[in-house]
Amino acid sequence: MVNFEEIVEKAKNFSKTLTKEDFLEFYGYYKQATVGDCNIEEPEDEEQKARYNAWKSKAGLTLEDAKAHYIEVYKKYAAKYE
Repeated sequence: MVNFEEIVEKAKNFSKTLTKEDFLEFYGYYKQATVGDCNIEEPEDEEQKARYNAWKSKAGLTLEDAKAHYIEVYKKYAAKYE
């Protein structure tokens, strides 16, 4: 069975660029899985705010649950971006 760290590396090596929406789905779960609940102030910059909101929307998930969700997101998109 592949672990979270291996899946993160695979996702980083996608040959195609993710859409902004798909990237934010990965990003939110990644931050929740590696940091926990969002611990920063809401930024002014639109791009940074989108990332902030993606992460904040995962609040309350345990690190393990967030990792499991990240792996599921990877499985959902792997064929599209590899």
